[in-house]
Formats: sequence, C-alpha cells, structure tokens
Amino acid sequence: MLTFSQLKEQKNMHMTHIEDKVLYGGVQGTRQAILALRELRDMLKGEHDGSVSVKWDGAPAIFAGIDPNDGEFFVAKKSIFNKNPKVYKSASDVNSDTTGDLAQKLVLALKYLPELGITGVIQGDYLFEQSDLKKEKIKGDDYVTFHPNTILYAIPANSQEAKEVQSAKLGIVWHTTYNGASFQEMRASYGVNVSKFKKSKNVWSQDAMLTDMTNYTMSKSETETVNDHLQKAGKLFNQINSTTLKTLEANQELAKLIEMFNNTYVRKGEIVSSPAAHATKLVIWISERYAKEIAKLKTQKGKAGKQAKLDSILSFFSGSNKASLIKMFELQQTIVLAKLNLINILNKLSKTRTFVKTKNGYKTTGPEGYVAIDRLGGGAVKIVDRMEFSYNNFSADILKGWDKPGR
Repeated sequence: MLTFSQLKEQKNMHMTHIEDKVLYGGVQGTRQAILALRELRDMLKGEHDGSVSVKWDGAPAIFAGIDPNDGEFFVAKKSIFNKNPKVYKSASDVNSDTTGDLAQKLVLALKYLPELGITGVIQGDYLFEQSDLKKEKIKGDDYVTFHPNTILYAIPANSQEAKEVQSAKLGIVWHTTYNGASFQEMRASYGVNVSKFKKSKNVWSQDAMLTDMTNYTMSKSETETVNDHLQKAGKLFNQINSTTLKTLEANQELAKLIEMFNNTYVRKGEIVSSPAAHATKLVIWISERYAKEIAKLKTQKGKAGKQAKLDSILSFFSGSNKASLIKMFELQQTIVLAKLNLINILNKLSKTRTFVKTKNGYKTTGPEGYVAIDRLGGGAVKIVDRMEFSYNNFSADILKGWDKPGR
C-alpha cells in the first residue's frame, strides 16, 4: 500500500488541494488523498507520528539563507528556482529589480534576517513590518493586528507576544527547509527548526507548526463522523472506472478545465448539490467557453483547429466516463466533508485570532488552512476550507491587506 510519505513536493511553490488530487493524480493520487486524511485523523487521535503546520496568509513569500554557490547571505522571491536563480545580496540588488512596498520589505529582510544566524535555505511568509502594525479594538477586545493579505491576524494587546511584535522591525513565519548543492537541485522538507536561530528583538520569527496537538483528542462522535466520510470515500473510489482517472491524469488540460469549473462554485461560495447535474453543466460550460474562443478567431483554419480541440475534449464524456465522473464529483464532495471535520478540530488548537475585514467591520474566520506532514517520509498535503478562505480571497466584499495606499 502507498504511504503518506509518498506525497512529496520537490519545491514548495504550490500544493494541490487534497480533493483535486483526484483530478490530477489518477488512481494513485486518489488513493493518496484518502490515505492522507486517514493518517491526519490518526495524528489527531494520537496514533500516528506526524505533524501539522498552519498555513499563514502572508505576503510576499520569502526565501532566505546562505547561497550554496558562494556562501553569502541572500533573500529572494519565488524566482529563486528559475533556470537562472534571482537572489538579492544587497539593497542595490533589491532596488534594481523591485519597487515600492515589496522592495522595502526585502531590504528590511536583508538587513535584519542575518541576525538569526540562518545556516541553510528556508522559506516563509512575510507577515509585517512596523508600518503594518495597528492597535485595534475588535468585538470589544484590544489587539495588535497585521493584515498582510486576506486574513487579518490579531494578538491580544496586553500579551507578551504583542510586546515582542511591536518591538520587531519585521515578522516572518517559516514553514519549509531546503537542502541541496545548488538552487536547482534543492528539495523541500516541511518545517523549520527555529530553536536553532539566534535571538533577535528585531525579527519576530516563528515556525508554522502546531505544537500542542497532544493536548486535544478527538471525541468519539468526531471520530465516528470522520470515519463515516472516509468509509464512503473508499466505497466511491472502488466504484470509479480506473480508466476515467487515468485519462484525466494523462490529460492535464482537461483536468484543469474541470478544476476551473469547480472553482466557479468556490468563488461564489456555493456547494455542488447534485453531482449528476454538475457533470451536465460542466459539458455545457466547456462548450460555451470554447465557443467564445472560436468566435474571436479570424481565420477559418484557426476556428477549425479550435473546434477539433473541443471535439477531442468532449469525446471524453462518453456514457461510462460520465458515470464515473459523477462518482468522482461525489468522491470529491466526500473528501471535502472529511477534510472540513478535521479542520474544525484543528481550528480548536490555533491560538492566534483571525478575522476578515468587511466594509461593515470584522468577521471571525479560521486560519488559511493547514499542511499535514509525515515526519518520517517528509510528505505533505494541503488542507484548506475553500468555501471559507477561497471565497474570502476572491470576494470583493472582503477588504484585503493590499487595499491601502502604497500597497
């Protein structure tokens, strides 16, 4: 049997949502998704040696450490893993390539992060600099807040943590360590051992791990609910024609179209009430999407080529494939239900208060999500409540951290 440790990422640039492993991973990916949820359940029951990190909604993503090529300290964006890696080792390097708020944050990082004594290469999320901090009263309580992206983070104003935040020049949460002889060869391992860092009052530096998982044990009813969803997921998996999953795995363009269609529901905060109707609407959506593209083309040759591509895609929706597709959508729904139950348990362990900002005030929300990590194998999988976070992320009614002058 495949193990959770086989869920690996070479670079922690983007992790697929666990339910979308059904779309992109074929039979193996689907099996891995179900297995990952089982093992997360067992972690929360204290039966499995694993860890969970919190996904912080920071911006920008930042890389820092020692360049293996010359031993010099650097900071970088995601372009660190380009064919020609782009890293910054001086303020002039930063200012020649970036401007505004991003440049300011990278220059601060370059100035103060060396105080931590970072010896390798690590990745994190930039949370704040001094100008991002505010003192606010939310729902009757006083907080020190920072709002880097969609989620607003609030720390009780009278806490020791708030004092440390206010004295820091910048704040970063670290989540990934990289090892390798060059940037191109580096592989990710989830988690960063911040206990090895030197103390610096200028840097509020945290790791993303939930450190007190042993203080909470799933109740009998919680366990039974999750088990019911996972048992149903296993039955549905066995009812899906493996050829359907293998075809999607081989045709990533089609899988991407299905994900895009699914995301139209996520962005509106709607659930799929009928997998059968969803499959029918998917065919209509693809046809209409291509019809618009065909109409924009000027030459008959171009139109014919695009039509042939549409015909090829629609050929997937045969009777047997469509029946399996309906089961696949039902399986995705079931995976999501199991995931949401586990997220509700994980949310009880999170200590930092999280809100979203609306035009009418603040609304309580959960963290962006979690990453379940297998300590032995190094694998990881993203666990996110997309109906909450993704809706907030796309909604024009939710004010974002960048919705202010200078951002």
